[in-house]
Amino acid sequence: MKLLRVGAAGEERPALLADDGSLRDLSGLVTDVDGALLADDDALIRVRAAGESGELPVLDAPGRIGPPLARIGKVVCIGLNYHDHARETGAEPPSEPVIFFKAADTVVGPNDTVLVPRGSTKTDWEVELAIVIGRTARYLESHEEALAHVAGYALSNDVSEREFQIERGGTWDKGKNCETFNPLGPWLVTADEVPDPQKLSLRTWVNGELKQDGSTADQIFPVAEVVRYVSQFMTLYPGDVINTGTPAGVAMGRPEPKPYLRAGDVVELEIAGLGRQRQEFGAA
Repeated sequence: MKLLRVGAAGEERPALLADDGSLRDLSGLVTDVDGALLADDDALIRVRAAGESGELPVLDAPGRIGPPLARIGKVVCIGLNYHDHARETGAEPPSEPVIFFKAADTVVGPNDTVLVPRGSTKTDWEVELAIVIGRTARYLESHEEALAHVAGYALSNDVSEREFQIERGGTWDKGKNCETFNPLGPWLVTADEVPDPQKLSLRTWVNGELKQDGSTADQIFPVAEVVRYVSQFMTLYPGDVINTGTPAGVAMGRPEPKPYLRAGDVVELEIAGLGRQRQEFGAA
């Protein structure tokens, strides 16, 4: 299934993308797309059956597409998780996953305006595969067990400010948590529609020019290992999100003058089967 949320910010309603491309209203069946729904197998079965029956009302003018997941608990991020991205930045591939966090309030809709922070000179794009957790996970032992705890996947833009992240001291968090710095969606695609998360192409365009063209096959730590590993250090709950890193092609990895983002730039991103985003960048 492809689940999404539509409507003005803070007023989104749950919806389903039907096989015919129409959007179907789920608000009469579930209250929202959130961790509670993802953890409720019976509710998901009812949603699937309603979608297959064609009985759900059509949303003719849904308006804005919001983040596909409400009430996110935490956004865990994995850094330097592609071989080609490590090479372009001159970093050694990590021996264990690099973990940092984004606040859940950085998450916005896939086509919402992204704000370049005040004083920023190095705002960057990062197309990423996001994992959405569907079952409480702690101390998982195997990759099979890890994948069984995944509800689905989404497209994420891990927007970053490189000066704040790298040159201003402390941890990476200052360059990762500016407002609007995590467009997510358009859909939450359930795991049954992604039989192999290591066979997904990822692309980014900036002002119409292709900048990133990678594959999750290049991940240093694959999805199953990421979930297993993270569960050794924290409990993952339904509705938590894990951003799994970006392939080569970010502004930071390019020759001088590096093409960092400015107000007025347009970034488009896609992952095969998970949809497409488009953001116009504005000034904070």
